Amino acid sequence: MALSDDLRAIQEQVGKRLRAARTLAELDQVRVGSLGKKGSLTAIMRSMGSVPKEERPAMGRLANTVRANVERAIAMRKEELSQEALAAKIAAEEVDVTLPGRRLSLGTQHLISQIREEIEDIFCDLGYTVEDGPYVETAYYNFTALNAPEDHPSRSAKDTFYVADNAPEGKGVSVLGESDVLLRTQTSGVQVHVMEEKEPPIYMICPGTVFRPDTADANHLPQFTQVEGLVVDKGITFGDLKGTLDHFCREIFGKDRATRYRPHFFPFTEPSCEVDVSCGVCGGAGCRFCKGTGWLEILGCGMVDPNVFTYVGIDPETYTGFAFGIGVERVAALRYDLPDLRMLMTGDMRFLRQF
Repeated sequence: MALSDDLRAIQEQVGKRLRAARTLAELDQVRVGSLGKKGSLTAIMRSMGSVPKEERPAMGRLANTVRANVERAIAMRKEELSQEALAAKIAAEEVDVTLPGRRLSLGTQHLISQIREEIEDIFCDLGYTVEDGPYVETAYYNFTALNAPEDHPSRSAKDTFYVADNAPEGKGVSVLGESDVLLRTQTSGVQVHVMEEKEPPIYMICPGTVFRPDTADANHLPQFTQVEGLVVDKGITFGDLKGTLDHFCREIFGKDRATRYRPHFFPFTEPSCEVDVSCGVCGGAGCRFCKGTGWLEILGCGMVDPNVFTYVGIDPETYTGFAFGIGVERVAALRYDLPDLRMLMTGDMRFLRQF
């Protein structure tokens, strides 16, 4: 068979295979089989040296024409197959706009936000104001003005997140050698700001996020929500403190829950105590949840230490007051019998949908 016949046969064979190709992958096989390094047309082009010299020009023109025809036919078939693939994809993804839309479920506030607002409502009904303050504080407002000595353990880097201090050298470093700037470990610093800015009487709470370098476990979180409360007025007694917190515990946990007060120590209050609420699981009889005691620790409180008043220019001979601190996550855990505080932070919708 003459070389010209081979070229025409290849062109005809390629045309048949192109018409039979149904996918871009099959089309590529046709391209490689004819135009690839080992393709039939490529092999003929390489054998042009064996053609007699007088026939070589005509044969070369024919070979180039056949190659151009094959390339054009492949390109046209590729365009056809691409259009068919696009049409198939559009048809598969077609949406019937006349169908009714999917109903989206309505979200709710996170459990922590719900309880925080409930606590705010309880104290606002008693005439308290809700105050706010900065997340980044100085050691003065977070510790010193709250009567915490320089060597108090809570001021160490093991219990406090200190941040970079850009103050001039020697002006922003505490006695312990730590930076004077920190992420607040309690919202009590807001109380100092308020007492500096406002004259008594003061009835306030300051809810907000606080930070401590604790490892997250069943009972601790490195970031949690705290609600600190402060009252400063003439004639305030421990009886006022007890009546206020008894009311709070009944509103949060139910009318049948009892409270008890245990002596404790806090730098900014004297006397100080911790408040327990009767276990809601066993009704105070003792169970695994309350470790057999019948009681669950809920908050710390006490009468404001006179030294705190001297830092903010309030006369301790004229005014007295009390303060308390409530952990919102702890309230959630005790109210809903949660075994692990991390459940509040995982975003598990199976858990969150319960509230």
